[in-house]
Amino acid sequence: MLRPALALLCLASPAAAQDAPTFSLPKGCTAYVTVQMLSCTVSHLFTCTGDPAGYQRRVDLDQNGLVYAGTIDAETQWISSFRPVSGVEDALDPGAADPASLATLLATKVDTYDFTTTSPQVGTTHFVGEDRLIGKVVIDGVTLDRTQYHITATGPDGTELWRSEGNEFVNAEWRTFLAGVSIVTTPTDSATTDDSPMQFIFPGQPGFLSSQPKFGCGAIMSSYAAPAAPLLPKGANP
Repeated sequence: MLRPALALLCLASPAAAQDAPTFSLPKGCTAYVTVQMLSCTVSHLFTCTGDPAGYQRRVDLDQNGLVYAGTIDAETQWISSFRPVSGVEDALDPGAADPASLATLLATKVDTYDFTTTSPQVGTTHFVGEDRLIGKVVIDGVTLDRTQYHITATGPDGTELWRSEGNEFVNAEWRTFLAGVSIVTTPTDSATTDDSPMQFIFPGQPGFLSSQPKFGCGAIMSSYAAPAAPLLPKGANP
């Protein structure tokens, strides 16, 4: 179940991303947008011919290289993810009690979800939450739905690992979530992050598939290490 993310990592390593001015996609994959975010991160969204219909992948890079690789389906369910820095990989378990559904969110403006993922490194994590559409916004010429969300993650024994709430964005045409402002709370700490998109770059435009982030890199970054959760409660940061 983790093969898409792992294959991506093997074909496009952090070192390769650092050495080249642009990020090299795996063979058979085509990117449709590069997103420069406020958090000194650049993301590339793409599809691959060998994946099931409706699947898409995302990679995130910071100033040091690749930090995240993940795959979602057409309903924005977290299918698999991998974080090179921590070495944590995870995959969606079958038979979700309440599968995430982008179609439901777009049709009713509210979607709840209740599902689990399994990681060889950390075991099973249970996620319960809700997304709610609260309006539209235009960023760099792209119209997005703005969301309000909350999500709680618990471990195999039912202990709360972390919870998060805040605002994100949805692009209905691309069928994906994009990060925004989030408050993440653990039993011992809390931190607010702003990963909002700042610039959208399309094929043929300068900066498309750039390996270097543009925004927020000179800001003082918090030393708080956020929990290892996917980029968004649906797929912007499995």
